[in-house]
Amino acid sequence: MEIVIQRVKEASVDVDNETVGSIKKGLLLLVGFSTHDSDIKPSELERISHKVLNLRCFSDKGGKMNLSVLDIKGQILAVSQFTLIANLKKGNRPSFVNALEPRLALRYFDNFCDLLRKTVQVQKGIFGADMQVNLLNDGPVTFIMNSDTILGPRS
Repeated sequence: MEIVIQRVKEASVDVDNETVGSIKKGLLLLVGFSTHDSDIKPSELERISHKVLNLRCFSDKGGKMNLSVLDIKGQILAVSQFTLIANLKKGNRPSFVNALEPRLALRYFDNFCDLLRKTVQVQKGIFGADMQVNLLNDGPVTFIMNSDTILGPRS
């Protein structure tokens, strides 16, 4: 599981010129699942969601990154993005053979969003759609997280 986490002042996602999700201050999450994640457990998704929710990436009054999206009462916009799983080793065309099959990736993405939604407002893009993501990055502050970082290497 790969997640690009961007601290935003606002973000939205459009499909066919219609806004399907938008947030004010919070986090934009670009989320992709690989074949490596085909057996990810609910408890593991819960650990990852906990890490995202508690990531101290917002500034306190002293200007230090000490506050989480929960602390600032922010929102999350989650967008599925299988291109995060691209293999760029050979040639110039990305290979997506390591992307998790869509049906299972959708299930994991929805479960991940449901876990986040238990404690914060979550908007989503439309899985598999051609989406236009608009954002006003705050900082910019961007992090890349993957399941191995949180869970440790899995076989």
